[in-house]
Amino acid sequence: MRQRKQTCLSIILSLLLTISLITGCTGTGQTPGFSAGSSPQAESAAYYEKYKENTLNAQKDFDRIMEELFLSEVDNSLITLHYTLADPSAFGITDYDRTLGTYTADDSRNAIKDAKAIKVQLDAIDKRLLREDQILTHTILSSYLSTMLASEGMELYDQPLSSSLGIQAQLPMLLSEYAFYSKQDVEDYLSLLASIDTYYASIAAYEKERADAGLGLCDVSLDRIIKSCNAYLIDADHSFMAETFTERLEQVEGLTQEEKDAYIARNHAAIDQHFVPAYQNLIESLTQLKGTGSNDKGLYYYPEGRKYYQYLVNSYTGTSCQDIPSLKTAISTQMLEDLAAMDKLLTENRGLAGKMYSYAFSLTDPNQILENLRSQCREDFPAIDDYVCNIKNVPAALEGTLSPAFYLTVPIDRPQDNSIYINNGSTSTNKNLFSTLAHEGYPGHMYQTLYFNSQNTANIRKLLSFSSYTEGWATYVEYYSYGLDNGLDQDLGELLKHNAAFTLSLYAMLDISIHYEGWDLNQMSEYLNHYFRINDGSVISSIYYDIVENPANYLEYYVGYLEILNMQKEAKKVLGPDYTDLEFNRFLLDIGPAPFSVIKPYFNEWLLEQNAPSQEPESSAPGS
Repeated sequence: MRQRKQTCLSIILSLLLTISLITGCTGTGQTPGFSAGSSPQAESAAYYEKYKENTLNAQKDFDRIMEELFLSEVDNSLITLHYTLADPSAFGITDYDRTLGTYTADDSRNAIKDAKAIKVQLDAIDKRLLREDQILTHTILSSYLSTMLASEGMELYDQPLSSSLGIQAQLPMLLSEYAFYSKQDVEDYLSLLASIDTYYASIAAYEKERADAGLGLCDVSLDRIIKSCNAYLIDADHSFMAETFTERLEQVEGLTQEEKDAYIARNHAAIDQHFVPAYQNLIESLTQLKGTGSNDKGLYYYPEGRKYYQYLVNSYTGTSCQDIPSLKTAISTQMLEDLAAMDKLLTENRGLAGKMYSYAFSLTDPNQILENLRSQCREDFPAIDDYVCNIKNVPAALEGTLSPAFYLTVPIDRPQDNSIYINNGSTSTNKNLFSTLAHEGYPGHMYQTLYFNSQNTANIRKLLSFSSYTEGWATYVEYYSYGLDNGLDQDLGELLKHNAAFTLSLYAMLDISIHYEGWDLNQMSEYLNHYFRINDGSVISSIYYDIVENPANYLEYYVGYLEILNMQKEAKKVLGPDYTDLEFNRFLLDIGPAPFSVIKPYFNEWLLEQNAPSQEPESSAPGS
């Protein structure tokens, strides 16, 4: 939902100028000459003192410029700003757009233009002058920009709407959780809410432009999205949007009852006059598009669909694989390993098969589960400071359209504002609450976010999104939780872990098959029926269109997990008895969110530093 604006290119240019002046003193790297009348030793000492001073100045400048770039970018969207900084004024940000902005192809083109200019200037910086942490930031930012530039010319391939993960499904929850720290936050929120109809109108226009270009949504997808929109045709007086607004007002200090009543009336009016009409108009616009989308299959069938899918895979996963075929091979290899492990467990313990459908974790209270997970994870994960986490329920009206559970990222200046939403309408979440909270809470998303935010890293890194790292980490620790003391016998926990990993790998394989290889619904149906005896047409159709609407979504989770798993396998192989989960996890947490193509070389260096054998470790990255 980012609304792009011109980035502060003069900041980057000033950095380039500064560093160019500094590096000028070293010439071409050859030994400098000495002036007459002075000793070589004195000249050499003076030269290196000057070089040291200039290097320190360059490093200070890099930190300053990265912070200024962060401040320039963070207020491109008020939603982004608010969820990143609770108090923008403390960072010098007081003037910002108080609307949701627009969603247009031109916005994307302008973002590409900005990224090109920044990338050129970033590439000109001499990294030899930077500290190690700055080199990492530089490398990550450069990789991020390079990936972004690969989407140039394909601005109409983006899919902002989908039945469960689209903007129209996610935005209401972001608005309903929009924290009120001050009166200004209330005013900003009401301004955002009043702009939602304009924002959705731009999305509708974008979808019309896509349809005119032959890239429109098919009728099945349109029907699914329209159904999700219907959930937001709410009664302003009796809705989650009204209830949460009133609750959030109570957090604002100094409000009189008269002021609260006035705000509640304004919220009521905004829901009636903007929020509900926004969904009504979006439904009407999408209904008018029915019949214009000829492709009811994957990206493969669009003119540049495979190219765009390659971009999505790189953007969403940051994989260290060379290409999609090698990635598919890596997924298939691990998929077979999980199947073999399941077969071995079921063969050796015949009673396990029945237990898979009737098991129960020993704890069911969310807060008790989080505390239990924290206690059990002490040996294998670095400690973090005390935290507060509010467990909330997804509004009943939205249970059918939202994910089973999710964690909302906290602002970097308010680490105490953690919230995890549980969808009580999802039977799988209720049954697997222990592993779900490991994924969303501790040691998953909440823990990883708090750990990273506590590190002294450049704020620009906290703004960039590398979802395969974060989702891969959460999936990795979710599967780890099956082996904890959780009320399951050891074999059953192991079986459930392999079954969950196999299921996710299956969806990842289907994602590639549909979008990169062109499978249609019949081909997927035949595959699932032949190999897994899945023949329920409604289930198969739901899986197919979930993948069609959200290309690379399942890869985002599985590839991140697979990259971490393969690094762990290599670490255990190379380090042998010196390997510990604690140090491996510390490495991943310390390096933080980044593409795995960037992480892997650092991992190889880390292995060598852990008393590994002198020979170069063999690479076991996916697809290598």
